Amino acid sequence: MEKNGLKLIKKGAEANLYLANWHGKEVIIKKRIQKKYRIKALDEKIRLYRTIHEAQIMHEAKKAGVATPTIFFVDEIEKAIIMEYIKGVRVKELLDSLKPNQRINLCLEIGKIIGKLHKKGIIHGDLTTSNMIFIENEKIFFIDFGLSFYSFREEDRGSDLLLMKRALSSTHFKFFNKCFKSVVEGYKEEIGIKEALKTLNKVNEIEKRGRYAER
Repeated sequence: MEKNGLKLIKKGAEANLYLANWHGKEVIIKKRIQKKYRIKALDEKIRLYRTIHEAQIMHEAKKAGVATPTIFFVDEIEKAIIMEYIKGVRVKELLDSLKPNQRINLCLEIGKIIGKLHKKGIIHGDLTTSNMIFIENEKIFFIDFGLSFYSFREEDRGSDLLLMKRALSSTHFKFFNKCFKSVVEGYKEEIGIKEALKTLNKVNEIEKRGRYAER
């Protein structure tokens, strides 16, 4: 779909993604969708807050040493973020086709990146291999910080890492054990064994809670 120079590439529940040309640059425009069921003034306020918050948290993640798309402009009127278009391959499409040692190294790096976020109190909120882009110089970009927030709580860190675990077990089940083990190793290396064990204990606790609730 092409409209006013924008090409819709992804429709989401909260926002749509467009590929566009902006001042000679190929960019992604993430535009938050109006919610008709909300009072208009409230809807405007919520979408503006979430747009600004996401841009700020991406900036903080970059300061923490995590590769994220560069933000060129935050359009407060349109409730949109204009950001760098990362040309690469989603880890979701790549992981299963890698050689074993490459897969292990990639997962180690993912674990380190999650550790960098958690050390700075950033919870990604949607840790899946769909939200990670691998580019040629072996760099992994984390994208889609729409559900991100700040927290140092073990519960939030545990929930974040559990999302990663579930994403690996459902999408990459053939290599799940080795992949998640490598993610954990990278996480420990970055955040430290003491903090990592607290997070992992919380992952186990949340999983047990879930299993109990399903009975």
